[in-house]
Amino acid sequence: MLISGFDAVLSDLDGVVYAGAGAIEGAVGSLDRLASAGVSLAYITNNASRSPDAVAAHLRDLGAPASAEQVFGSADAGAELLAGLVEPGASVLVVGSAYLREQVVRHGLSPVASAAEHPAAVIQGFDPAVSWTDLAQASYAVSAGAVWVATNTDLTIPRAEGMAPGNGSLVAAVAAASKAVPHVAGKPEPLLFRRAATRLGAARPLVVGDRLDTDIRGGNAAGYSTAAVLTGVDTPESILAARRDERPDFLIADLTELYLPYPEVRGDGAGFTCGEARAQVDGDTLTVAGESTDLNAWRAACAAWWLAHPHAETARLPQVDFVGA
Repeated sequence: MLISGFDAVLSDLDGVVYAGAGAIEGAVGSLDRLASAGVSLAYITNNASRSPDAVAAHLRDLGAPASAEQVFGSADAGAELLAGLVEPGASVLVVGSAYLREQVVRHGLSPVASAAEHPAAVIQGFDPAVSWTDLAQASYAVSAGAVWVATNTDLTIPRAEGMAPGNGSLVAAVAAASKAVPHVAGKPEPLLFRRAATRLGAARPLVVGDRLDTDIRGGNAAGYSTAAVLTGVDTPESILAARRDERPDFLIADLTELYLPYPEVRGDGAGFTCGEARAQVDGDTLTVAGESTDLNAWRAACAAWWLAHPHAETARLPQVDFVGA
């Protein structure tokens, strides 16, 4: 089975374990089986609105194994990053949750309430209560020269109802108003992944996520193996089109496939096969002998297209012709 080659799973949350308040089908049972397989577990989240205790409690309510020590979030990483950019005790405008504010204080900085107090820095993290007024205050302070840190830049958040704007969308609003670019603490920076692997004592961790631009890119940057699941943001099409730094090592439907043998993808000089599917590149066209509903067809397609375009710096989706098995 796929998980046999690894000693830890570093799992994203939104879009992998749950969407909104509810667990994704099969996720809880799959996480629970890791311990019996001798595999450690940590959760890597860009959500800066909740403490590790609160995240772990939510996971336990869903039935998943979790303690606060297993949760690595971007609020603490953001406050730590900011503390290294400003003087001790510097004033900071906090746009985000009460927990983010607590982390700012814990790192020896002094929160303020508005741009009128001339903060030395702004830290911005997601919270459902963030308003236009909060974004405006951040824009005023950043425009005046304040150091700006974003806990993460996820444009969207998977919810039970669909996709909702994430912190990255709110960061983009401040960027548009201030013409500035923030320092970013969370994924895709490798810090959280490396922290988790060190805490677990893991030598061969597998990073599992639903987003190429944060989970997969960050796991790759950390030097770990990566697996993209199809239960959240990215799709087979967007994964096929992925930039070089955002290409996963494995493509799985959901967490249950950690316990299945991963099918071999073979190249023969003229194309790639996976299971009963075969993919071949001719210019800008990718021909796949297989069904678009067969994940093996997409695995073969990715191998063929990525080999033909190994250094892609921008996402590029070829014309894909499925011609049946």
